[in-house]
Amino acid sequence: MSNRRVYHIDGGHHASGANTVSKISARLALAGYRAAGITLYPLVGPYLAYRAMKGKEDRTRKLERLGYASLARPRGPLIWVHAASVGETIAIMPMIRELRRREVHILLTTGTVTSANLVRSRLADEVIHQYVPLDLKFPIKRFIAYWKPDACITAESEIWPTTIAELARRRIPQIRVNARISDRSFDRWRNRSSIAEAIFGRMALVIAQSDLDAERFRDLGAWPVITSGNLKSDTDPPPCDEALLASYRKQIGSRRTWAAISTFDGEEKAAATVHKALKPKNGQLTILVPRHPDRADAVEEMLKEAGLTVARRSRNDVVTPETDVFLGDSIGEMGLYLRLTEIAFVGRSLTNEGGQNPLEPAMLGCAVLSGPHVQNFRDAYQHLVRKGAARIVKDVEMLAKAVHYLMINDLARVKMIDSGHDAMEEMRGALSKTIKALEPYVNPLTVSARLQPKAAAVR
Repeated sequence: MSNRRVYHIDGGHHASGANTVSKISARLALAGYRAAGITLYPLVGPYLAYRAMKGKEDRTRKLERLGYASLARPRGPLIWVHAASVGETIAIMPMIRELRRREVHILLTTGTVTSANLVRSRLADEVIHQYVPLDLKFPIKRFIAYWKPDACITAESEIWPTTIAELARRRIPQIRVNARISDRSFDRWRNRSSIAEAIFGRMALVIAQSDLDAERFRDLGAWPVITSGNLKSDTDPPPCDEALLASYRKQIGSRRTWAAISTFDGEEKAAATVHKALKPKNGQLTILVPRHPDRADAVEEMLKEAGLTVARRSRNDVVTPETDVFLGDSIGEMGLYLRLTEIAFVGRSLTNEGGQNPLEPAMLGCAVLSGPHVQNFRDAYQHLVRKGAARIVKDVEMLAKAVHYLMINDLARVKMIDSGHDAMEEMRGALSKTIKALEPYVNPLTVSARLQPKAAAVR
């Protein structure tokens, strides 16, 4: 795939003219996007208030979404790092720690309340955390003018045209790490190639997860682009409270278990079907962890209507021998749930498209099962399947058979678990490649930081 344009001698004038028209159209489209943002700006207050009422915004920090800082800017070089939500935040934590060792301040923005809580618990004083400003002209200009970042590093796949334009206007290098682009997003951008080139062409560097992602970013106008692998393979396993883990293991006792994690609508019903099919044979406990805990009430109601007994983590319910489903409706405890089993089905893959991250269950000693729709994690699944660490199931019946087989076949289950550990070792290295690629941008900031007088933060 390539976006290079070939001009024939007899058609050069027409091709050049078409190219000019496309560029003008792209500029007009982006200008229209910015103008729409300015027009809608008066509605931002009610919009944020509504989201806060739904628990999707932090009421005490809503002004950060408008670009108003709630903390002082420290003196010296500062890199703005953005991660949209929990998954992206976890993926870039090792990178952030490496950058901090180079004496550069890190301003980390995230977009969700859960990711902000995660930053508070795991990064503490290592970064300055703010909620990311809305992609509107006034909030973005206000944010950049205050923080004056020396570079901006964005994780994975979010594209915000106004932010990109404002950073480019100030000649602030924009770097995308652990970059990926889904099939659907790529098709959408390719159909708007001039707009894509106007946006992606402003990036100073793209560090892609896979060769396919790298080729796609090049086709959309980004340059230079390199491949690093997935930063998630270099992260530490998700932590858990050891005392809590011991308590639940005691409650579960000798019962067999399996987990359905990061599930979306329809997959909880599939898990219930699997549980009912296997219970007469195995008497197992099903651990069910919806991707969005705020759906837990509806999920519990569905499980009860199916005749199943439910214990919820958020209520600190005791898991008894009569418990059918342990509903993991808490935030930040995936490490707990995965340590309670050796079989994990990873959701958003059976009834929804895209898949979820299979690397955490693999690194925590689980045989991995997944539905067929795993486009967003294609490389990770291909590697795990090739190594024998994961199996793809096409429907609920096949999922039930796979869970049963792994429950009763210790050798097969242990073989998959061992293969997962081997696969994870082979996939490591993305962090070192990413840091090496960032050095031309970071090293001058490190030198500048070491020359700075030690002083308090300034406004």
